[in-house]
Amino acid sequence: MKITIIGAGAMGSIYAALLADAGHEVWAVDLWPEHVAAIKAAGLRVEGPTDNRLVTTVNATMQVADAGRSDLYIIATKASGVGPAAEAIADRSAQGALVLTIQNGLGAAERIAKFMPTENVLLGVADGFGASMKGPGHAHHNAMNLIRIGEIGGGMTERLESLAEVWRGAGFNVQAYDDIDQLIWEKFICNVTFSGSCTVFQRTVGEVMDNSVSWTVALGCMREAHACGVAKGVNFSFDDADAYVTAFGAKMRAGRPSMLQDHEARRPSEIDAINGMVPVLGREYGIPTPYNDLVAETIRARESLFGSGDG
Repeated sequence: MKITIIGAGAMGSIYAALLADAGHEVWAVDLWPEHVAAIKAAGLRVEGPTDNRLVTTVNATMQVADAGRSDLYIIATKASGVGPAAEAIADRSAQGALVLTIQNGLGAAERIAKFMPTENVLLGVADGFGASMKGPGHAHHNAMNLIRIGEIGGGMTERLESLAEVWRGAGFNVQAYDDIDQLIWEKFICNVTFSGSCTVFQRTVGEVMDNSVSWTVALGCMREAHACGVAKGVNFSFDDADAYVTAFGAKMRAGRPSMLQDHEARRPSEIDAINGMVPVLGREYGIPTPYNDLVAETIRARESLFGSGDG
């Protein structure tokens, strides 16, 4: 299978390396010139607790057009990059290619729909990777727990099962689900719990949970998001949301969410798709969102200083 991965950051690089190592023709598209150059020169290295591989068969480029037409497009950009990625592949995906988008937060399908029909678009959720870039051409992960994929409209299909097999063949733990919206929301409330709070307080997941003030803020953010999900009619798989996110955090106490990593590198984060999305939903459903209002605005204020020499 020919696969183009748009956004070869930490997660996209892991996808690219393992899928290429499984024998697929993989093109990694990214805007980081040093990263692309490193992959071209020496290959793509992926490290983890039980994984240390250098894959030299990944094709790397900064332009989607260089890859030509593919059977599968994986959009692994930040939320803000989903629209531009969809625009870049709109013509190429028109002839039956599948598009799988895997992001944190909400709204990926809606961003894609602005540029192309979504009948060939599938949604994914990645859990428990703890991925980061160690440098150009070098990605690291703490674990590879699970990737969940599903049809936008729900239901199990032959193409969904076939796509899951492609990922399994590359060594990923992948499951296909008939209600991906539920899973996206369950990941979303975990992101809302820890992304904003870890970033505002500059703490790991465990440090946030161990501090009464930061944990109160984190749980306040989560409860607002959960209330919005309930109002929307999401079929959550649990009754106790506090217990759910507490158990999630306990498994990754040393974790540093990507939002925190972005701020440490003075990069804009995905705040609008995570904590910043909750006030949008709150207005829609008439639910107050003071915790997420404060966290999102604090993070946006910090990001406005990036590049200014302040902050």
